[in-house]
Amino acid sequence: RRVHGIQWDSWTAVLGNQCEGIWPVKSDVTDVNAAHLSGDGTTLATADDFGFVKLFAFPAKGKLAKFKKYPGHSAHVTNIRWSHDDALLGSVGGADTSLALWRHRAAAEGTGDSDDSDTDSEEEGYDSDVAVETSIDYATKTYATNVRDASGPPPDDQLPDEGGFTRTVNVVPKVKSVHDSDARKRRATAVSNLELEFIFGYRAFDCRNNLHYINDGADIVFHAAGAGIVYNIEKGVQSFYLDHTDDIICLTVNQHPKFKGVVASGQIGLSNPQIDVWDANSKQTLSVIRGFHSKGVCSVDFSSSGRLLASVGLDESHSLAVWRWQDGTRVATARCSERRVFATAFRPDSDTNLVTVGVKHVKFWSLVGGHLAGSKGVCPRGGKLPTMLSVAFGAEGLTFTGAMSGEVYAWRDAKLERVVAAAHSGPVFSMFTTINDGLIVTGGKEKTKGEGGSVKLWDQEMKRSRSFQVVSENGEVEVVKSVSRCRGKIIVGTRDSDIYEVKEKQGDVTTLLHGHCEGEMWGLATHATRDWFVSASDDRSVRVWDAAGKRMLTRVEVGAPARSAAWSPDGELVAVGLGTGELLVLSAAQGLVVWGRKRERDGRINDVRFSPDGRYLAAGSQDKAVDIYDIQRGGGSLHRAGYCKGIPSHVLSLDFSTDSKFIRVSTGTYTHSVFSVPDGAPVVDEVVLQGLVWASWTSVAGKEVLGVWPKEAASADVNTAHVSHNGKSVASGDDFGQVKLFEFPCVERGAKYNKFVGHSAHVTNVRFTYNDKYLVSAGGDDSCLFLWRCV
Repeated sequence: RRVHGIQWDSWTAVLGNQCEGIWPVKSDVTDVNAAHLSGDGTTLATADDFGFVKLFAFPAKGKLAKFKKYPGHSAHVTNIRWSHDDALLGSVGGADTSLALWRHRAAAEGTGDSDDSDTDSEEEGYDSDVAVETSIDYATKTYATNVRDASGPPPDDQLPDEGGFTRTVNVVPKVKSVHDSDARKRRATAVSNLELEFIFGYRAFDCRNNLHYINDGADIVFHAAGAGIVYNIEKGVQSFYLDHTDDIICLTVNQHPKFKGVVASGQIGLSNPQIDVWDANSKQTLSVIRGFHSKGVCSVDFSSSGRLLASVGLDESHSLAVWRWQDGTRVATARCSERRVFATAFRPDSDTNLVTVGVKHVKFWSLVGGHLAGSKGVCPRGGKLPTMLSVAFGAEGLTFTGAMSGEVYAWRDAKLERVVAAAHSGPVFSMFTTINDGLIVTGGKEKTKGEGGSVKLWDQEMKRSRSFQVVSENGEVEVVKSVSRCRGKIIVGTRDSDIYEVKEKQGDVTTLLHGHCEGEMWGLATHATRDWFVSASDDRSVRVWDAAGKRMLTRVEVGAPARSAAWSPDGELVAVGLGTGELLVLSAAQGLVVWGRKRERDGRINDVRFSPDGRYLAAGSQDKAVDIYDIQRGGGSLHRAGYCKGIPSHVLSLDFSTDSKFIRVSTGTYTHSVFSVPDGAPVVDEVVLQGLVWASWTSVAGKEVLGVWPKEAASADVNTAHVSHNGKSVASGDDFGQVKLFEFPCVERGAKYNKFVGHSAHVTNVRFTYNDKYLVSAGGDDSCLFLWRCV
């Protein structure tokens, strides 16, 4: 908060919340080379690796901010600077060795050869959050590829197959057991089973209208990863539907009293994505629908009678289908649009009339027998139809659609009747029609706190409204992606994966759930003496969680993708490795303020680890390096005491010996090496190696964990492992979304295990809490933290 209040004399940074929007889709942290803010503080110029000079309005918050771009350089633009009066802008080309001078003209004078954005030239550039949804390639979100780099064969292929070779280790690996350390009451038996207790996560960055009340407002239902989640608000307890096979990206609830608690959810999938219809109370599958859509199902909705279900797919035509869901019969199909369709909805009083909305698309459909007849929405006087994101219904045949511009369009019989101007100052992502009283709730994007609420409650004609402002813990106005209403309460889901409840009468806003935002999550570590854990994500945040209390304790923005995390033995410090190669040390006791920072490498830091005595901190990077810091040489400083030499590949994981004198480094060759601490000299003496006792085991390499690798496994299929603190069990996370439990040591091919599902993508990290009461697993692309109770 103190940093946010500082007035800077100049701005040349390319990282941070104020300029997050300058980064292109699928860029890495080297694509934008330079930035400079104009003297009047309104325009940020950037230089990038694609030869472009770009101008953004400052601040450029949120992803994919709108811009003007100017070509001319033939290669990387390496630097950029405004003149003293902002009249001129100079840019320097790297390989083309040229200096370009640009005259800055006011907006009213035109924009030269600039482009508004890389999106839709017929509209004034997509909003950044809409652009995220339209640009996602769902084919890359399935289990088709590995997420971990590999430079060697999997461990199973590295072992000889001669008849005289045994895969049984002669000596049990020496891993510190809790019985060796203290008398605290900890688990003495092996962990043989896991029960999913809580999921910190809610998918909203590319979804809408996927959060609903059920059971008269006592519970809410939503989705994260591959799990349907039912959350009891009063008790704070979750239960789960886990029969999906990939990411769930849409969800709806049947509103008919005969089908109370019936939920439909659709998932992604290359060839045969499924829709599951299930009971929210029993978690029993009622129907599985597949065989028509491809790539994924992005929207579902029940009809008035509750007997029909409409669905929209992610195929090239964004096909619409209507089903009798109880027997899986397909009633009718139609092609919607070649552009992205975001939502479909039945009129709440009809089984035959429904609407679809999308990119420059509004279509009104009538179900006649086995045929869907569609009529496009028509704007008067040749007006252009904007991108539509949401739909709701009023009395006497009115249909309302929420636009990207923040307006709401009112339609009657496919003809535009009027426009509700400035319903929100940004896109109207979500709309909900309350069946019992006809009131309508909208959720959208507000650019500032003073312009109105990001949640609004309207009358049936959408002529009067009451606003509710939903603000995050860091003071930012939340972008709302889902709203639902029941008994004077509004449930709100935000783009940043937070869930709030609004009391209409008092206007009070209560936080129910926090989750990480979009971005892969790899960093995970547990506290040495408490049921706490820390997570680090590509969403540029580091967060501390209370496993027992099922809540987030604190968070901090670190300005760059965070890839690894570790907790000091005394719990006072948290180390974080960034994707930029920088190492951060945060003070946990002071709310994660920066204690020290250092950058020795360019490649991302894949793992960090404190020594058991708390003196040393090791950071292993993608650059085949491990740097060892003496953190007791002066508070707030990171003094490098040594580094490990001769590492054959990028670092995967690090583990210290119990005496803090040695470190084991596991690499992308799926081998590990031992080095002395702090000088980093290799240790090859077998007598010394056999005598070492390890304080932890997080390696997926070695004969001791050979059995965690599936038969015929490819390189990088197993991403992570962790041995329980009593040394009797090992948990693993793999590229197939599975968490597995084995006995430790696990030395035989095809070792027995118990597997646990729910993650929809690669499981990137697993960690036992200090007393083996819980196991925490991190999902890579699903951005979720799963909390499992060990039994």
